[in-house]
Amino acid sequence: MAPRHAPTARHRRLAAEMRRMREQAGISVQQAASLLGADRTMISNIEAARTGLSEERVQQLAGLYRCPDAALVDALASLTGPRRPSHWWDEYRGKIPEGHLEVSEVEYHATRIRTAQTVHLPGLLQTEDHARAIFELTVPKLSRLEIELRVAHRLGRQSVLNGDAPTPYVGIIHEAALRMEFGGRDVARAQLDYLADASERSNVTLLVIPFSAGDFHGAGQSILYAEGAVPQLDTVQLDTAMGAHFVDAPTPLANYRSLLDLMERSALSPDESRKSIRSIASEL
Repeated sequence: MAPRHAPTARHRRLAAEMRRMREQAGISVQQAASLLGADRTMISNIEAARTGLSEERVQQLAGLYRCPDAALVDALASLTGPRRPSHWWDEYRGKIPEGHLEVSEVEYHATRIRTAQTVHLPGLLQTEDHARAIFELTVPKLSRLEIELRVAHRLGRQSVLNGDAPTPYVGIIHEAALRMEFGGRDVARAQLDYLADASERSNVTLLVIPFSAGDFHGAGQSILYAEGAVPQLDTVQLDTAMGAHFVDAPTPLANYRSLLDLMERSALSPDESRKSIRSIASEL
């Protein structure tokens, strides 16, 4: 097993889940090493994503930890693979923050994506001009090259919603986000028209929370929830002032699922949401 000098987000997640599996079994690092007939350093390296894992090793460790969830074990085994497989976002490596690339990786492998936005529109549904207007407001100010790289990357992320097998997507958007005129009225109108058209795709559901809903759960939050092959491998990504923050512990994941469910209940139906988007666009 060769060391991984630059593990992907998936390999870091695999390492974290193997540690979680061991801890849930009540087995120490030393005990795990003894069961495996190896040095404890090997277990530490596996759980820190410094050492790669094969499907066979995942199955072996799961057996030693007596994990009863076959579906989880199979899903974890599927996370193994090349240290750095080639993907479209690799061309941006070293050019934009690493967190942006990890968002791409999480979205790419998701089986379904749910987002909630109360001020900004979902990145996966932003037009080029809208995205550029957003990045032009970054503090500290980005250079023109940095802005264009981030815009191109954001547009590249949208490939998961297109193609022969597009990812199912549910976007919850508060009316406040729809009324923000980033880039001016013309850009805002074009963005809203694009959103309304996108909502007619078979894999895209947009749900608008109107001002008339009053207060609601999750107000002010920006959430991206990417579902994995099994619920234990779901991932939440939150936007912070310091960049992307990822959440994968079971209890927070359950809480975010509940929160998104509650936000959906505050929203209009898909048809009424589409009408609302088009109505706001017509006012511009």
